[in-house]
Amino acid sequence: MPSPHALDGACRIADWGVIRARGTDAAKFLQGQLTNDVLALGPSRARLAGFCSAKGRLQASFVVWQAGADEFLLACSTSLLAPTLKRLSMFVLRAQCKLSDASAEVALWGLAGGAAGSQVGDLSVWEKRDVDGAVLIRLPDAEGRVRALFAAPAGVEPPGAASAPLSLAAWRWLEVRSGVVTIEAATVDRFVPQMVNFELIGGVDFQKGCYPGQEVVARSQYRGTTKRRTFLFQGDAVASAGQDVFVAGAPGEAAGTVANAAASPEGGGSSALVELRLAAVGDGELRLGSASGPVLHRVPLPYPVAVDAEAAA
Repeated sequence: MPSPHALDGACRIADWGVIRARGTDAAKFLQGQLTNDVLALGPSRARLAGFCSAKGRLQASFVVWQAGADEFLLACSTSLLAPTLKRLSMFVLRAQCKLSDASAEVALWGLAGGAAGSQVGDLSVWEKRDVDGAVLIRLPDAEGRVRALFAAPAGVEPPGAASAPLSLAAWRWLEVRSGVVTIEAATVDRFVPQMVNFELIGGVDFQKGCYPGQEVVARSQYRGTTKRRTFLFQGDAVASAGQDVFVAGAPGEAAGTVANAAASPEGGGSSALVELRLAAVGDGELRLGSASGPVLHRVPLPYPVAVDAEAAA
């Protein structure tokens, strides 16, 4: 476990970028594309949301918020920003909505520990406030530490950033320990939202109406057909997104896939969010990369995930 001081401070999130949606139809357009309710955002909320294929598989995940009357910003992994922007643009058609890459104009910072706590005040998770031309969004906590996303014009740093730097390795590790999966290029088209627990952490609204893949996502929910979930693991080896996970001694089909992983910022292996076949949860020891690979030890997520015996069968 990293020392407490290694997990406090501010970090420029270099592996995330920003898509801007601007125009009189921007809210309506995003409402028809994302898994969450964009029309209900308002000035004081942000949301976790996914963008799915017609088969219900996640193409990207976002932290989305309203930046103005007809403007929304969507933070996502830079590894898939360009293809996601291209794919979303295909659906604009006649809508009055312009999509663009705003990564050079909007800098994203992660705040953790005391650096976040002093800024968020009484904000609840996914609430936001404006701070001198920037936006502060409270994210789910990790390892007992408050976390926040600070989105500011390029060149603007959060208060105290220079005196309390946080390493990108530490931020990535906290992201994994928060239990919130970020879709990366290596995991595009791999998961239905429920496989990465999105509906458990507020990433899916089942009342909002249609979006690509909505029927598949709803069917999985209401028919109880979710047979795969994401769990948190710790191991001595460094894992990577997209890597297969196997049950020890069973070299056949992989039992799961690493969704996100990060090395401990002070050494001692890595943590990984692993999307896993429920039937494999109690099958035996899990191994990374092969049935004889490094051992993975399951550790608690910050939120409950039910492992139903019937669903796992």
